[in-house]
Amino acid sequence: MRSHLLNDTTAEHYRRSVTEGVERVAAKLAATDRPFTGVTADDLAPRIDAIDLDRPLCDTTAALDELEDVYLRDAVYFHHPRYLAHLNCPVVIPAVLGEAVLSAVNSSLDTWDQSAGGTLIERKLIDWTAARIGLGPAADGVFTSGGTQSNLQALLLAREETKTEELTKLRVFASEVSHFSVQKSAKLLGLGPDAVVVVPVDHDKRMQTVALAHELERCAEAGLIPMAVVATAGTTDFGSIDPLPEIAGLCEQYGAWMHVDAAYGCGLLASRKYRHRIDGIERADSVTVDYHKSFFQPVSSSAVLVRDAATLRHATYHAEYLNPRRMLAERIPNQVDKSLQTTRRFDALKLWMTLRVMGADGIGALFDEVCDLAAEGWKLLAADPRFDVVVEPSLSTLVFRYVPAAVTDPAGIDRANLYARKALFASGDAVVAGTKVSGRHYLKFTLLNPETTTADISAVLDLIAGHAEQYLGESLDRAC
Repeated sequence: MRSHLLNDTTAEHYRRSVTEGVERVAAKLAATDRPFTGVTADDLAPRIDAIDLDRPLCDTTAALDELEDVYLRDAVYFHHPRYLAHLNCPVVIPAVLGEAVLSAVNSSLDTWDQSAGGTLIERKLIDWTAARIGLGPAADGVFTSGGTQSNLQALLLAREETKTEELTKLRVFASEVSHFSVQKSAKLLGLGPDAVVVVPVDHDKRMQTVALAHELERCAEAGLIPMAVVATAGTTDFGSIDPLPEIAGLCEQYGAWMHVDAAYGCGLLASRKYRHRIDGIERADSVTVDYHKSFFQPVSSSAVLVRDAATLRHATYHAEYLNPRRMLAERIPNQVDKSLQTTRRFDALKLWMTLRVMGADGIGALFDEVCDLAAEGWKLLAADPRFDVVVEPSLSTLVFRYVPAAVTDPAGIDRANLYARKALFASGDAVVAGTKVSGRHYLKFTLLNPETTTADISAVLDLIAGHAEQYLGESLDRAC
């Protein structure tokens, strides 16, 4: 069994095995003609359940053959131009190369003696991102597993900075379309059930600052503590960007920590064309970024940034076996001092390789393409009488629904749209997402693939309309 350990004696075995795996994936990518096969859980589960994990195949080729059957054949492929559903981007090759390197070397980014150069590379990328945001010379941060963890850590720092033990008095303000991780974080941080104050949004799904000011004033009058305001730069459902400068002003007025959840909108940090859309982000106390959403990185690659590096002390715990206090005096850089995680992958390497090969302008140009595509898609939807589109996109998301001319029952329209999404997924021809707007069911395109065209959008809209019309026709037949 030692022949499977990666070391100096097995380097050739490693090369052959990985090459065989890469060739399988490359062949699959080249041959994929739709984003999904339409396989159901009932179809796939028996094949996986039948595998006896206590009886190994003892052969790489056989294991890859089996993997083809239970995974590769039926995977959802985000690189396909008609995958239009969630915040999953196609990935760039330099990042995939970085993934291969970091997995083989297997550095752990918690302490210097486990990562060395990896620690410094991550710190360099944090400095680079903080500079792109404009947080100032005292800024710092750390890579995380994703936006949920980044938001949790930011709100932990905000809680500690209030310097109060009366947690029931703390309030967090977020828009009604902010990410669910805000509520989840409040619960994990021991805040009360009324801790998160939901602020209404305007027609463009942006936080209403007049309403925010009202809620902050109510908080002050009630003797409560405005712990934080969470502004969103790219909401999950609409890609909407809250009015950051106005929110920053209110945070300063009421002494609230300003956190910007830019998990989606962080791609604008590399954009030459649309960077101004997140002006005001530089006034934040903390920022969440997900490189694996709009920097075209493999999952996971994310970070939380802070204006004042000193606030990261709230996440620090010194363990004698790992990062004893004496290391501070010795100026040994241990990233675990800043992180909620201990063992942690060297995910920063993927972004490092991307920047070194493509450059920030290359990333930004790709993100600009999908923003431009969304603008064109909005024009198509706005001009198409079959569809109702919610808001003009700020990033690359389109929320809409099929509205048949002959049906006026909102519940019936809901069912037709739900059916169309399900039927489209089952066919494998395209994958779209869904959400609710004012209690009604809508469909959603999240456009993160520069290879997607307006022709793809038009074709998928026709498919959606066809499935919805089929459902409505069958419903009418049944009613008769």
